[in-house]
Amino acid sequence: MQKYNEKTKFFVPDNVPLEEAIKRTTHMAIMAHHDDIEIAAYDGILKCFKNPDQWFFGVVVTNGSGSSRGGKYKNYTDAEMTQVRVLEQQKAAVIGEYGLQGFINATSAETKDKDNQEVVLEMYKMLMDAQPKVLYTHNLADKHDTHIGVVTKVIKALRMMPKELRPKAVYGCEVWRDLDWLNDDEKVAFNVSGNPHLANALIEIFDSQIDGAKRYDLATAGRRYANATYAVAHAVDAADSVIYGMDLTPLIEDDNLDVAQFISDAIDRFKKDVQNKITRML
Repeated sequence: MQKYNEKTKFFVPDNVPLEEAIKRTTHMAIMAHHDDIEIAAYDGILKCFKNPDQWFFGVVVTNGSGSSRGGKYKNYTDAEMTQVRVLEQQKAAVIGEYGLQGFINATSAETKDKDNQEVVLEMYKMLMDAQPKVLYTHNLADKHDTHIGVVTKVIKALRMMPKELRPKAVYGCEVWRDLDWLNDDEKVAFNVSGNPHLANALIEIFDSQIDGAKRYDLATAGRRYANATYAVAHAVDAADSVIYGMDLTPLIEDDNLDVAQFISDAIDRFKKDVQNKITRML
């Protein structure tokens, strides 16, 4: 195994040795904040749940000290909030039966710093040890700066890996901006229907973010239902809960692809599609 920084921590829900836990990974998520995994990468959690042949490895990059707080948490210090957020994430890992939960414990400032290599290296080490088949992270059109800090660093870390060891698929998923705008033929639609008790429990366990702060529980379920319902105008719904992803795999198949241009091109294709629809009606 790689040698990790002292502040990087791991939690193994079923108490197997760490090396065994990380090596069995098939699906992995690297997300900015505690609860981003459960919002964005639920497809991976669901695919591995009760499946002895597939194991989910979740990674939270930031330490939680800057989390929103309200209700009974409104007077919590940054240190107290960090402890709460870690405990909530561990509880989610138990409920979702993750193979492993990792915490890089970087600050938001470090995560957003384009010159910070420490966070990239920690991601790289985890990716090299886990060698997941599928990786979930934030989408490149997310409006949260820390989320963009994570996805760009994830791409840097992936590009450090030998090509034969890289994931077969990399997806950027919805949190702080949905992907309904993406052209239909470019959307990756994850059907996460069924198991509403699991989906709800994984979000509701983050009480510190829901009590007096944000209703992530309602918003997450609502977006998934809306994606399913509004997916196709002239057909019966094929699913009742859908998460949209952006396929980022081309960015690790060709290291010369410009990341900013990659998302700009997708936006331009959306713009052209809108213009063409209107022009046809005029």
